[in-house]
Amino acid sequence: MTALAQWHQSLGARLAADNIPLDYGEQSAELAAAENGAILLDRSHEGRILLRGRDCLSLPNRMSTNDLLSLSAGEGTPTIFTTANARILFRALCLRIDAGLLLISEAGQGAALAAYLRRSIFFGDQLTIEDQTGQTAQFALHGSTATEVVKALSTEASALAVHGCLEIASGLGKLTFARRKPICGHHWLLICPAESASKLHKRLLQLGEARHLLPAGSLTYNSLRIRSGRPAGLELSADYLPLEVGLWDEVSFNKGCYTGQEIIARMESRARLAKTLVRVALSVYVPAPATVLVDGKVAGRLTSSAIAANGELLALAVLRVACAAPGTALKVGENELAARVIDYAGAQPSFITGNTESAAKTA
Repeated sequence: MTALAQWHQSLGARLAADNIPLDYGEQSAELAAAENGAILLDRSHEGRILLRGRDCLSLPNRMSTNDLLSLSAGEGTPTIFTTANARILFRALCLRIDAGLLLISEAGQGAALAAYLRRSIFFGDQLTIEDQTGQTAQFALHGSTATEVVKALSTEASALAVHGCLEIASGLGKLTFARRKPICGHHWLLICPAESASKLHKRLLQLGEARHLLPAGSLTYNSLRIRSGRPAGLELSADYLPLEVGLWDEVSFNKGCYTGQEIIARMESRARLAKTLVRVALSVYVPAPATVLVDGKVAGRLTSSAIAANGELLALAVLRVACAAPGTALKVGENELAARVIDYAGAQPSFITGNTESAAKTA
């Protein structure tokens, strides 16, 4: 067991098989801290892949949806790696740091993303791909006071815009800060050397004590991300296209060619979607995945669900656009339990929502 895992346990954490805390014993306190202060999460199971060399931008740029070639030092952007049929393979946050391009994967996908990138290197490409997941640790801060905690550690870092990044030298080694799209208040990412992880976690808790910061586990995070409409897991799979799961703001419609571009561009130019992601209100908890019916016909699939610590039933579903309007009555699961659509999730186009600002919505 790592020193970080032992530290988590000393704080009362219940650990998953990958040593990521599930909770610290009081999920209700964690949720309340997220809503009224801030929480500190261990997200070290998200992969960290460093691309170095002349083609560190051009390789992922030709394989994914967003414009990476325009990134300057200290800038970042999320992007989606897709198949030739525009189906989702990987989602990653790309950060332009001094050494090259740092990719932050979804949880548990670092090794697979690194292998995929290595298989895609062309003759003549000049770059190296280094999986730094095992040599580093990664934490996340969420909540209204999260930026205050970051500022106590680095005033310069606290001024970053969303998707901005900064590296600083410290007594704990090189620290990488990045600001991400929020799911509850502000959202920060911090990366440090693995050997300094428990010390940094302890330091953040000390700095956050007066700012109502608590350590929290992945169960609280899952509740927050479903409530916010942030896709993960089943939503980020080859069953769906990026535009179907609320990721319009992670697709560039002006960049050059990339894998899957033709299909995505056609959907945008024709203003047509077959499916879209929505938040769902359940009358009774139904575990995902589950079939969703409208008027007795299959309308889509429940893709995420959770019971929050306060008893709130949370769910996301990918539904046919004709069945996705807010207020639509649904039947979910084998027992056809009652549910309804709350609203559209993530960043959506105006031809779906009728809101011209919807494509800029964060999730």
